[in-house]
Amino acid sequence: MKGLYLVTPDWDDTQKLLEITELALKGGAALVQYRHKTADAGLRREQAECLLSLCRSYQRPLVINDFVDLCLAIDADGIHVGGTDATVAEARAVVGPGKIVGASCYGDLQLARAAHAAGASYVAYGGFYPSRVKKYPVTTSTDIIARSHAEVPLPAVVIGGMTVENAAPLVAAGADMVAAISSIYLAADPQAVARRFAGLFPA
Repeated sequence: MKGLYLVTPDWDDTQKLLEITELALKGGAALVQYRHKTADAGLRREQAECLLSLCRSYQRPLVINDFVDLCLAIDADGIHVGGTDATVAEARAVVGPGKIVGASCYGDLQLARAAHAAGASYVAYGGFYPSRVKKYPVTTSTDIIARSHAEVPLPAVVIGGMTVENAAPLVAAGADMVAAISSIYLAADPQAVARRFAGLFPA
């Protein structure tokens, strides 16, 4: 796992969501996470199915945030769980060995160790910078990336207020993927920004 980890915003406008997601995929996004905390079940299912079809056409995985049942219902590529969602062990038990299971570990290496032991595919750290989307303590230290690679043999994703400029030192420190929402979805040229994020990870 390497590159731009695209996370969707809470948009009810499915067409707009798909249009910008496709531009990001054209720009080189490596993975898409569908995250919509306020949608009803019908809209969430509709958007997830449309995004899965889009991701399939670009041969990129789609991960569902939080809703394990939705991941199974549409046969998405994986699930991402946070501190208030199902546990990594619960998610892994339900989706089986073949799907991606990601875990939010904030700034806590012990959470990452536990996630690895429970069968996670990757661990996500943050926030590193203030976000326009999510409210959280901006307390995660850059050195957690090197510590993670030393102790947890899983890809490390960084999240929280990511721009191409402020993500660069985190990639230099060893981050395997950079998660972005606003930097892509609110950009004047999402494809160009996605290409710049992808460019942080030389082939």
